[in-house]
Amino acid sequence: MGEYNEKKETCGTICLKYLLFTFNFCFWIAGLFVIAVGIWTLAFKSAYISLLASNTYMATAYILVVAGAVVMVTGILGCCATFKESRNLLLLYFILLFLIFLLEVIAGILAYIYRHQLSSELKDNLKDTMIQKYHQPGQEGVTMAVDKLQQEFKCCGSNHSEDWQESVWIRSGEANGRKAPDSCCKTVVEACGQRDHASNIYRVEGGCITKLEKFIQEHLKIIGALGLGIACVQIFGMIFTCCLYKSLKLEHY
Repeated sequence: MGEYNEKKETCGTICLKYLLFTFNFCFWIAGLFVIAVGIWTLAFKSAYISLLASNTYMATAYILVVAGAVVMVTGILGCCATFKESRNLLLLYFILLFLIFLLEVIAGILAYIYRHQLSSELKDNLKDTMIQKYHQPGQEGVTMAVDKLQQEFKCCGSNHSEDWQESVWIRSGEANGRKAPDSCCKTVVEACGQRDHASNIYRVEGGCITKLEKFIQEHLKIIGALGLGIACVQIFGMIFTCCLYKSLKLEHY
């Protein structure tokens, strides 16, 4: 009977080892994907960050990059701990899993909360940012972001093209008779913003604020779902780790 129990425990340990190894491989791939999404956000979607009042959007992306890097290192550690059957490494692996779990949950919660704050933030700040900072000294980042926003989303002004009549740049005379930036034009050529006719200037209902809000909302949804989704998967990894840890402890006695 004793030999049968020992064999049963050994088979259970082997199954746990392969389950944990499979999990670690998938976890490592997930870490690579998380880093890719974070870097994509920071490298290609961060142009509009200068138009936002808070840094929450950027913070969620940075958390994803850090979490993804730790995930990849942890996945390798998990494989080593599994095949070496080292209880100390398994304990360290579990702690790292738990820390990553917290990071992913925080990123997911931040993205979820910020989605609900975004609308009021844009309504309160976007118009002032555009009319006060566009083409002003030291605000090159805002100027580039506004031009990119208006061209990419085919819109003009925060709420409508008439917003630009309040612009510091337009009123200063430096605009050379422009009634809106050239980036508002359907076909961008030098000084095209001097003619604000509907055939020349984008007139989108809701202005750029609606377009930018929709864009960031959708991206935050991806970040939030990714963070919380991987966090849920990690629960299984922590369960497998605990089971293997206990199994190895029993075999040593």
